[in-house]
Amino acid sequence: MNTTEKKISNDANLFPLQGLGVLISIVSPVYKAENIVSELVKQVKESVSNITDNFEIILVNDASPDNSWLKIVEECTKDSRVKGLDLSRNFGQHYAITAGLSYAKGEWVVVMDCDLQDRPDEILNLYQKALEGYDSVFAQRIVRNDLFHKRLFSNMFYALFSYLTDTKQDPTVANFGIYNRTVINAILSMQDQIRYFPTMVQWVGFKKFYLPVQHSERFEGKTTYNFKGLMRLAINNIIAFSDKPLRITAKVGFSIATISFLVGIIYTILYFIGHIKVIGFTSLILSVWFLAGIIMMILGMLGIYIGKVFEKVKHRPVFIIKQMIHL
Repeated sequence: MNTTEKKISNDANLFPLQGLGVLISIVSPVYKAENIVSELVKQVKESVSNITDNFEIILVNDASPDNSWLKIVEECTKDSRVKGLDLSRNFGQHYAITAGLSYAKGEWVVVMDCDLQDRPDEILNLYQKALEGYDSVFAQRIVRNDLFHKRLFSNMFYALFSYLTDTKQDPTVANFGIYNRTVINAILSMQDQIRYFPTMVQWVGFKKFYLPVQHSERFEGKTTYNFKGLMRLAINNIIAFSDKPLRITAKVGFSIATISFLVGIIYTILYFIGHIKVIGFTSLILSVWFLAGIIMMILGMLGIYIGKVFEKVKHRPVFIIKQMIHL
């Protein structure tokens, strides 16, 4: 039987202690955050200490070009519960999250961004809700403190992603949330080369809850995501999680063939009854160009899928660790 620890509540069953192990792991990918790391660690420790002292903070440096890693090292020297991973190059946010999850030991795992828009003081609320019997509790940002263009690009991304993957994607939900060890193990068992944490959490299933939380402004700096980056992310994940683009191209090809056949019948009838004296050169050329474009689009779509299969069969690691501290 586990013993019980309580910090701020009189309910003896609210904050169970997982033996001598880690109760909560906090995983945060770090990029261009040298002036944020110390404040992030401070706020997370203040928040999670209200639940338990058996926690760990895993900061994953995604080859940040500034001094983020030095700041992570500095925080690790102050407290052994702060742990650092330094990736060999910039793999991307969701690959950095995967790296952190791979080393997390907690019964519960919190995933959050490092820019403090995900408020550490909401971790307590997420944990309390999880103890009601939920495996995943997502932080739902009802009011987002982002710039207009970021909200616009994000909504476009989720709309396109939802349509082409036949899933319901919520633009108010991102990485921030708390997840049971069973959920994390299921995510880690996925061998996908393309990693996108929110979709992977949705795909593995289990019992979910969406908890409205406050969303803060960025502590410093600006987002590294732009429209091009979001569209690349959308395309990669559509390819990884759905074959709908292939089905759409097949439907388009069939529709064009059907329309061409019907138009051909109509023109044949018009020719024999004398309404067409000379076959139009322009319509012929336009038809050739149009069909050639459709064929190239279909071949391009097939090429994209084949390329992703090629990447998968090489079995390359999705991240490489350069250095680690306390792990």
